[in-house]
Amino acid sequence: MKICGLIQYINLFGVAIGYTIASSISMMAIKRSNCFHDSHDKNPCHISSNPYMIMFGIFEIIFSQIPDFDQIWWLSIVAAIMSFAYSTIGLGLGVAKVAESGKFRGSLTGISIGTVTQTQKIWRSFQALGNIAFAYSYSIILIEIQDTVKSPPSEKKTMKKATLLSVIVTTLFYMLCGCMGYAAFGDLAPGNLLTGFGFYNPYWLLDIANAAIVIHLVGAYQVYCQPLFAFIEKWAAERFPDSQFITKEIKIPIPGFKPYNLNLFRLVWRTIFVIITTVISMLMPFFNDVVGILGAFGFWPLTVYFPVEMYIAQKKIPKWSTRWLCLQILSFACLIISIAAAAGSVAGVVLDLKVYKPFKTSY
Repeated sequence: MKICGLIQYINLFGVAIGYTIASSISMMAIKRSNCFHDSHDKNPCHISSNPYMIMFGIFEIIFSQIPDFDQIWWLSIVAAIMSFAYSTIGLGLGVAKVAESGKFRGSLTGISIGTVTQTQKIWRSFQALGNIAFAYSYSIILIEIQDTVKSPPSEKKTMKKATLLSVIVTTLFYMLCGCMGYAAFGDLAPGNLLTGFGFYNPYWLLDIANAAIVIHLVGAYQVYCQPLFAFIEKWAAERFPDSQFITKEIKIPIPGFKPYNLNLFRLVWRTIFVIITTVISMLMPFFNDVVGILGAFGFWPLTVYFPVEMYIAQKKIPKWSTRWLCLQILSFACLIISIAAAAGSVAGVVLDLKVYKPFKTSY
């Protein structure tokens, strides 16, 4: 349980870094899209990601003062709507690009040798597995979400339906966006369909999509970080129960609303957390590689091994039975995928670091 908890909290910390990088890329894409439009594509429009990461960090410091997980339901709904919006725009642009060219680019075997080396292709394939695993990263906060669900009906029934629906919709959208994006650009497909500037027009539609990504990530950051915030605050309150700094709630009246409970420890600790994730993001702004590492690190232990072992124990499945063997083979196969994905993503970060200067990256 402690090992799973440690992996979960390290992963949540990493997700905060990944989301900070992603949001800055989308904010820069809006700026560059308008710059390209104004200069009629003559200006390369190189800009630094650092101011946008700092801007995102300031927003997160404000939102992180929402005390509890169950109080951010509205932020989660806004984030979900934004996610549908930018996914639909990305898919629509991909379909339009294919219709315009009249052909599917790329091949069934993926990127051609020559565009990349054989070794790079292997590493990128492994990294892609980590990116796919990260697409289902909600599993690391599944129990925290279930804890906020009202009953009746039972939490288990509600979560089963919600999980099935979310996995089907997520898979459908990601497969369509990924396949249509590759069909539209082939070997030149950007790592991020909406920020890689495969599309230049209509620039206002790209701006809307990237703004939706930023709004989505502001909410998603909070949804993922709240369990980590709560864990540290609970531990501190149990460790120092007599500390006024940690336990005292100061009521601040807000006209027309309930008074806000200000806790000094919460204010200081959550602010420090956001500052640390922002600084690390500025040091390592490699979105695809960081996402791949996070997906690989959290996927097997939390999404596969732990649930499989709990299921075996709960259902009392006998060792070496057909079902037990099938579950173990599934678990082992996912472990191999996670190791390969981690290796590919680490190799990507190593290559990026060779040409990277901290705090000086521009796109």
